[in-house]
Amino acid sequence: MNIEVPNYPAPDFDAPPVLALVIPCYNESESLPVTTPVLLEILDRLTAAGSISSESYMLCVDDGSRDDTWNIIKTLNSSDGRVRGIALARNRGHQNALLAGLMEVIGRCDAAISLDADLQDDPEAIVAMVEEYHKGNDIVYGVRSARTTDTAFKRTSAHAFYSLQKAMGLETVYDHADYRLMSDRALRVLAMYGETNLFLRGIVPQIGFRTAVVHYERNPRVAGVSKYPLSKMLSLSIDGITSFSAKPMRWIFYTGMVTFAVTLLVAVYVLCSYLFGENTMAGWTSIMLSVWCLGSLILMSIGIVGEYIGKIFAEVKHRPRYVVREAVW
Repeated sequence: MNIEVPNYPAPDFDAPPVLALVIPCYNESESLPVTTPVLLEILDRLTAAGSISSESYMLCVDDGSRDDTWNIIKTLNSSDGRVRGIALARNRGHQNALLAGLMEVIGRCDAAISLDADLQDDPEAIVAMVEEYHKGNDIVYGVRSARTTDTAFKRTSAHAFYSLQKAMGLETVYDHADYRLMSDRALRVLAMYGETNLFLRGIVPQIGFRTAVVHYERNPRVAGVSKYPLSKMLSLSIDGITSFSAKPMRWIFYTGMVTFAVTLLVAVYVLCSYLFGENTMAGWTSIMLSVWCLGSLILMSIGIVGEYIGKIFAEVKHRPRYVVREAVW
């Protein structure tokens, strides 16, 4: 079956774009009052320089927060119309909240930049991203220049995260999270990717178009605590690998072949021992080790296959990835 792909025209990279800053928010009542003036000041500065349109704005996406985040967004909107917001009906996770914001601004901007509400991703990189946009780049990735502010464990686990993705064949940008600029036509192509199991860091590089990279140094959080502990990082890594690579299942097959080869060697040893009259009584240690080793491999293999089956189960139901409960524009 042939699928017709729309031919989206190239944007006018020379004209000042309407820029949308898309900010997923989950329990960010402490951060937003600090973050908003900083981002509005950057919009003012870029507008005064003629780099972006005066119609530029920021869109906050409340991902089912349990604190006063949505009321703060509405208050900020009433004091400055450039602060806009949508509230999801329930918590759907960072990737779905980010996608909701990006889909909401399609047709309402020329380019969108996604960033977190904690300002750990240096907001000054927005200026450099806009410059790269004017050079004709539809997608501009924000990439960390160093990880000196991270703990040794965080730095090691992050590098392992990207190395594992590369080993699995994922096309991702090293040391890039979700801080990026995307043109309106890039967003429209992103909307064509309908999978339920979202891993935007793997999807965006598949879009194509001309891309660029902007390096920045990561800052401490302006307020609040991190919403991305190790458990969520592991979950995101598993989602990314199982959504874009079948290598784990192939590794199960390879492991089975190696185990079968070892079994043949053991069988030859046992037969030789029997034929030559050696002591063939099986030892308790060897039996227990074999049972536990094979049992662990079987359970792990079933778990990996189950992960893929679970994703198929979620995809075929075609449930909505998010529902917008309320919006202020």
